[in-house]
Amino acid sequence: MISKNQISRIRSLHQKKYRDELNLFIAEGEKVVSELISSDIKIHSIYATEQFDNLMMSRFDDVTAIGKLSNYQIIKSSNRVEIIKEEELKKISALTTPQGVLAVAEMPKPLLVSEINTNQLFLVLDEIKDPGNLGTIIRIADWFGFQDVVCSENSADAFSPKVVQAAMGSLFRINILYTDLSSFLKEVAADEKLPVYGSLLDAENIYKAKLKNRGCIVIGNESKGISVALLPFITDKISIPSFTKGKIDSLNAAMAAAIVCSEFRRRG
Repeated sequence: MISKNQISRIRSLHQKKYRDELNLFIAEGEKVVSELISSDIKIHSIYATEQFDNLMMSRFDDVTAIGKLSNYQIIKSSNRVEIIKEEELKKISALTTPQGVLAVAEMPKPLLVSEINTNQLFLVLDEIKDPGNLGTIIRIADWFGFQDVVCSENSADAFSPKVVQAAMGSLFRINILYTDLSSFLKEVAADEKLPVYGSLLDAENIYKAKLKNRGCIVIGNESKGISVALLPFITDKISIPSFTKGKIDSLNAAMAAAIVCSEFRRRG
């Protein structure tokens, strides 16, 4: 049985203040928790319903028969898996409908500016406020092989429950950095050969623009686009053309990121 103190501690992780204070975050659902278990992130504890635990263990019958252990079994054998009732899971879950399992894990060490690999493409996210959008963009970055994502300090928190859920495990493979983007792009601009692509409404058609396989791609805020303060650092302005003659004024930030990333990768 999970204690009241445990419930209170886990529920506090729904808030950024306590995630930062405790250096912990939560992940929920079979897909996300399975990805977490397979990552290098240190898991603090797992809370699973008996039904979920039985489901997971039944899948490993053949594996254990030949003397091998799954990651889940290894964690369970270390007493970090606690079986709880569905009513208890509801008390700690950030989801309207809990999905059988919740993990508490340590937040990975933040990426440093000096660790950004500027010899490849990476994303820069300017004031992406919606957790769903941020999580989806992280998943997009993972799909297209982008290793690093740089976020403005006022973007949504990558380890909030909604972002973790939307990223569907990709968060555990992507390097995330939060920093002042003006200072960051100023430092990046010191490398005159490194292009800084900006996704803007009134710019060169991305399907006709010259694109390189090195540089950063700036994706702006859902409603305001790229901040005025960042525009001087943009060396290559690109846009996704509309084929509806102005009937739609803009694209969702995550949709725009997917199209832009896809076109860069298509060019190879």
